[in-house]
Amino acid sequence: MKVNLETFDELKTPCYVLEEKLLRRNLELIRRVADEAQVEIILAFKAFALWKTFPVFREYINATTASSLYEARLACEEFGSKAHTFSPAYTDYEIDEIARCSSHLTFNSLSQHARLHERARRANGALSMGLRVNPEYSEVGTALYNPCAPGTRFGVTADKLPERLPEGIDGFHCHCHCESGADVFVRTLEHIEGKFSRWFGQIKWINFGGGHLMTRRDYDVPLLVKTLRDFKARYPHLSVILEPGSAFAWQTGPLVSQVVDIVEDRGIRTAILNVSFTCHMPDCLEMPYMPAVRGAETLDDASDAEILSENVYRLGGNSCLSGDFMGYWRFADGLNVGDNVIFEDMIHYTTVKTNMFNGVDHPSIALAREDGRLEMLRVFGYEDYRSRMD
Repeated sequence: MKVNLETFDELKTPCYVLEEKLLRRNLELIRRVADEAQVEIILAFKAFALWKTFPVFREYINATTASSLYEARLACEEFGSKAHTFSPAYTDYEIDEIARCSSHLTFNSLSQHARLHERARRANGALSMGLRVNPEYSEVGTALYNPCAPGTRFGVTADKLPERLPEGIDGFHCHCHCESGADVFVRTLEHIEGKFSRWFGQIKWINFGGGHLMTRRDYDVPLLVKTLRDFKARYPHLSVILEPGSAFAWQTGPLVSQVVDIVEDRGIRTAILNVSFTCHMPDCLEMPYMPAVRGAETLDDASDAEILSENVYRLGGNSCLSGDFMGYWRFADGLNVGDNVIFEDMIHYTTVKTNMFNGVDHPSIALAREDGRLEMLRVFGYEDYRSRMD
């Protein structure tokens, strides 16, 4: 069916809508950066794993990054190429299959490498192995997302590396960004080089991880390209990899929901929706952040007078978690039962982190084609909930 991509009036049940035109816009920019900077940019499944859209991705990129066996299998079986894999800890019962599904395998610690690298090599003789390193510097402000916070479980610090890297280590992996700008990468790179350049002569590749939000409107793309080209000039033997997740699906589509009821207590109006923050938009509560709602004014730090004023609503989810709500927004014409409430930019991370707590119905997932057709990729039902309890 065809839909109005502004109002989605045709939708009467919850749905994530990925817009192909917006996705291709991001993919074109990412491919241009890769070409101009002479680096490889790959898709991180932890942020986006809608495998039915992989044919579109394959027009622009050649590889993906995985954080688990199932993601590595998705790379092989659905994307069509082996994964660049990193996990905080590989298990004895999965390492062989993970290695077979991977082109690159990064170990989080020297002890994991010492114990498992020979098994990994036997499983895949062509495997390129690396080590995650920690530059002890990150500008990520939210502790939950900061991989370089004191006491981190991620990576090896420079003082723990031997002068000669262990046998079979071909590369370094360093991830210390989260939706960051190019200026942050410039400052971070100084620390990476300062800590680890003495070992660069012993490796073949370096992976600068994710969090490079190059598709954000205010991102300084020329600075990123220059920074990467300058790095390549200093170390021409190193292949450079970036693995952003959010950048691929940034602002590529909304979550469309409907108002089920409106309740009031002490003058506070809550519009109860048929979606849930805790189930369907968990990053809003984890970060936390207030999502943009189409056609509504977000009231940050709303005063008591604003909260109680006309057409201002808190938005509540339909789970039994007391804190499954956020607020406040002002809707010019107010809200009524049955109205659509459209949460902007709800494709990256959201679609991979959802859950069925309370047995709450899961939004469908749809792809809005460039010609305006809405292609349903997945419609969820009772059996999807029931199968989780099998």
